[in-house]
Amino acid sequence: MLSLLILAPILAAALIMLGAPARATALGASVLTLAASVLIFSGFNPNAPGFRYVQSFPISADLHLEFTVGADGLSLIMILLAAIVLFAAVWFTGTIDHHENAFYSCLLLIAAGTIGAFASLNLFFFYAFHELALIPTFMLIGIWGSGNRRAAAWKVTIYLALGSFILLIGLIMLYRAIPIAAQSLDLRTLQAAASQISPSAQSPIYLLLLLGFGTLISLVPFHTWAPEAYASAPAPAAMLHAGVLKKFGLYGLLRIALPMLPDAARQWSHLLLALLLANIIYIGLVTIAQRRLDWMLGYSSVMHMGYIFLGIASANLLGATGAALLMFAHGISIALLFGITGELRQRVRSLEFDALGGLAKQMPIAAFAFGLGAFAAIGLPGFANFAAEVMIIFGAFRNGFEFQHFHIFQWTTVLALWGVVISAVYMLRAYRRTFFGAPNALGLTDISLPLRIPVALLVASSLFFGFFPQRLVEKVTPAFQTYFMK
Repeated sequence: MLSLLILAPILAAALIMLGAPARATALGASVLTLAASVLIFSGFNPNAPGFRYVQSFPISADLHLEFTVGADGLSLIMILLAAIVLFAAVWFTGTIDHHENAFYSCLLLIAAGTIGAFASLNLFFFYAFHELALIPTFMLIGIWGSGNRRAAAWKVTIYLALGSFILLIGLIMLYRAIPIAAQSLDLRTLQAAASQISPSAQSPIYLLLLLGFGTLISLVPFHTWAPEAYASAPAPAAMLHAGVLKKFGLYGLLRIALPMLPDAARQWSHLLLALLLANIIYIGLVTIAQRRLDWMLGYSSVMHMGYIFLGIASANLLGATGAALLMFAHGISIALLFGITGELRQRVRSLEFDALGGLAKQMPIAAFAFGLGAFAAIGLPGFANFAAEVMIIFGAFRNGFEFQHFHIFQWTTVLALWGVVISAVYMLRAYRRTFFGAPNALGLTDISLPLRIPVALLVASSLFFGFFPQRLVEKVTPAFQTYFMK
């Protein structure tokens, strides 16, 4: 089933490039991927130890290279996220004016790359699948984007290529730090042997991984590529990248950096706390200052990464589980918001707040859906984001490094709480200025009936896991119990 999840989008992309009907083939692949991911997720037994659904295919005996896939709870919720957002992104695509086949193929390859990275148990393919997903991202922005799309495409290419290069160096150093007798590209073997890496050797490796993954995630100060890229990208590309592909770096920190390099994680925790506070407070204030809806959403996505970093930095079971849940919840809510914004872009002359207003009277379904997405992003109770953020706040305040007094983690948590207020300010203000007040455009049509299907799926996913967060918690918690303190 895991191999099917990876191969279905790749085969569909190949068929489209060979002349198969682009939209029908992409929709079929997305439905198949979503159905398979739901079946795997619902049938997963979290009480059984280790990875499940493991398959290995030898590639090179001389290099000891095997294509190995498997999944635990953390992998599964990320795969489910990728499948949901792929389905929604394909539905939101609609008619493409030029190179339609290439557009749909790029969307499918992004999804295949992200699912492959989340499912891979081999360090080489973990990295390679992410690179596979980056290439079509650059193409989607540069060819089908809007505004200053070429500059945005070059900027995101330079930033993410640099981040990937730093990450590659860190992964190579991690591999070489393992004693020769235990060296392997298998993540399970690496994790078992990582305890033999001395604290002094861990430090530079963790720093490189943090910088590499952090650039891919848009950790301050390596964040400036993200708002411009999302504002310029076509809506389906922004949905997939901000909703899913950006989570690769967070997944890498949870899967590789923290469990394999715990001493270095503690050593560099103060640096991470300072940077994540910049993501929450500084970027939050920058988001308030935005005058365009698409740029506001781009900066808000950067801002919310700070909370996930806070859960990761907490280094305990509660905070790490909350971080995993927020990765899923944020992916759903930001995909919904970018999808609705893409529909607005096609109907109004500008996404500047001064040119918007009163759209709720003409587009009530879009206004209702955007409002639900905004409430989810704020962290309103009833949405998955709320449950995740509560877990992160409590986990970070308690902190797994067992400081005995009111310490830097608790001060950071208190300051981070102001981000909730900041996000409410910019999101509710944007909602009011876009959909209420005097209308600046007339004769607009609401989102079509078919598009209400992906909107309903995204909203239902956020609400379902908001009311029943234990359905995610019970899956992901066993993945962290072996190396995170309670």
